[in-house]
Amino acid sequence: MLLVLLVPRFSPPVNMTLLRNATWREIRERPFRVAVLPWGATEAHNYHLPYGTDVIEAEQIGTRAVTRAASQGGEVVLLPTIPFGVQTGQLDIPLCINLNPSTQAAVLRDVIASLEPHGVRVLVVLNGHGGNDFKQIIRELQPTTRLLLVQVNWYQVRDARAYFDESGDHGGELETSVMMHLAPELVRPLDTAGPGSVRKPVVQGMREGWAWTPRRWTQVTDDTGVGDPSRATAAKGARYVDDVVAALAQLFIELGTVDPDHLYA
Repeated sequence: MLLVLLVPRFSPPVNMTLLRNATWREIRERPFRVAVLPWGATEAHNYHLPYGTDVIEAEQIGTRAVTRAASQGGEVVLLPTIPFGVQTGQLDIPLCINLNPSTQAAVLRDVIASLEPHGVRVLVVLNGHGGNDFKQIIRELQPTTRLLLVQVNWYQVRDARAYFDESGDHGGELETSVMMHLAPELVRPLDTAGPGSVRKPVVQGMREGWAWTPRRWTQVTDDTGVGDPSRATAAKGARYVDDVVAALAQLFIELGTVDPDHLYA
């Protein structure tokens, strides 16, 4: 006679600091003073990184930082990631999905209105895309809400020069190293990547950086990359991500205890 032993299937504990994983019962019984909103983009990243690079990075770094903060007593929750960003300079590249700044402002306004009645005191926009800039949006929205609004660009939390030979700013050594650490299965072999070479502006003030206009991406680079990815390694990415996550976790904990009406001493 054949005996079948039924063993309960192991279910890992649900990370309830991630709103997408939690149930209403779990959420309604926990206070959250800080909400973190990862905001990425959908765009080409040279030949070796996926279109979802900015989404993956913002979500994964946000997840690690919020989890770490919560493990240290932080009352913080991670909201689902917004996958579209400002791509007005990449509209001639197939399937780069653009969200205008005015649309971002409308989305952020609605998110704020949804959080306000439920005890959240701080909303952190964790930005993962250089084309997104929430400063002016926050300047406009802050007087309309009791929530403290904060923007953080995760790639500026730590000085990249201490970690990378030449970080680049789009699909270069920094982003490639981070993706090799966070999602190595999505990184194509580096010998398939373009060099990430960049054409310089012909206008002197723009070359020197004190005059600015949005870059037309296909005029600036042939492979959509800005920065050489050839020296990227997963070890570099791990070291950088770990330090960024530690700093973000501390920020979230502090924001959860500070009085937004008394930020300065």
